[in-house]
Amino acid sequence: MTQFFTILLLLFFCNTITAQVYEKKIDSLINSEFNDKNGPGGVFMVTQKGKNLYKKAFGKANLELEVNMTPENVFQIGSMTKQFTAVAVLILEDQGKLNVNDPISKYIKDYPSGDKITIHHLLTHTSGIKDFTKMKSLSSIAQKEMKPEMMVDFFKNEPVDFILGEKFDYNNSGYVVLGYIIELVSGDSYENFIKKNIFEKSGMSHSYYATDRQIIPKRAYGYHKKEHGYVNKTIINFSVPFSSGSLMSTVDDMVKWQNALNQNALLSSKELKKAFQKYKLNNGEEFTYGYGWHLKDINGTPTREHGGSIFGFKSMGVYIPSEDIYVIGFSNCDCHSPTEIVKNIAKETLNLAKK
Repeated sequence: MTQFFTILLLLFFCNTITAQVYEKKIDSLINSEFNDKNGPGGVFMVTQKGKNLYKKAFGKANLELEVNMTPENVFQIGSMTKQFTAVAVLILEDQGKLNVNDPISKYIKDYPSGDKITIHHLLTHTSGIKDFTKMKSLSSIAQKEMKPEMMVDFFKNEPVDFILGEKFDYNNSGYVVLGYIIELVSGDSYENFIKKNIFEKSGMSHSYYATDRQIIPKRAYGYHKKEHGYVNKTIINFSVPFSSGSLMSTVDDMVKWQNALNQNALLSSKELKKAFQKYKLNNGEEFTYGYGWHLKDINGTPTREHGGSIFGFKSMGVYIPSEDIYVIGFSNCDCHSPTEIVKNIAKETLNLAKK
């Protein structure tokens, strides 16, 4: 019996030491970038198989009021919105209301070449349509309230960047069109559809369609960094990025999102697989994007990942399916990118899991 307890004690100490070494390593990775206690900061979280391995906040959530960041703060997640938009499309397909191979002219009658461009092309960034974020005239609408139809009209007549299906080129316009199609097919607003079909079903009670007007409890404020110091983020009307980048969330809610996907709580596993498979270009070449996720790897171990950037905020998430590891990082200054940090944390966590 004494020997048994000795072994248990040794295991406990070994696990404790391993956990402490791991925590210090993650701290050092984050502190390399997020090292200003009095500046904007961020939140990082790591989970594996339902267990929290790491969760910490850095810096300030609000500079003027000198409010420290907490892991519960709400961030704008930018283009991580795209994975919600993609799943919303698949939910509608699961309900028999659309098909990803449908031409978009079925829903938007007057879209140029809409009889050839499919929903699949939009989901995979292979449509060639002009990305509105690269248009010089964007500043003329950036602060206007734009209906989805107005946003689509803003870029639909621009010359295409390449022939349909010829290459993968990350494109925000495609995901705006998808948001408009979600509204047309569902008969509901994009905001309400996401809230009812994803946020509520996943238990994501601290996730929102972004707003600068409504009171958002525990909101982290966004900042830029100039030569003379930090400034408040540039104002943009969220109807402009719309379904390509206008959601807000917390690290805990993003873990709930990942769990809901894993448990097929939102749609069937057969349907969800479409989001996580690689597709091919016209020439047969495979590219590393599914529907709303980059499909990459860490030393040969497959990952699903995506980042986001919107005025004042940056985000990044990496999920490792084989080990059920999820790493998420948010920043409330677009001067600090969590992208490489999150990737390095994922690498460290994977190494630990394989020991």
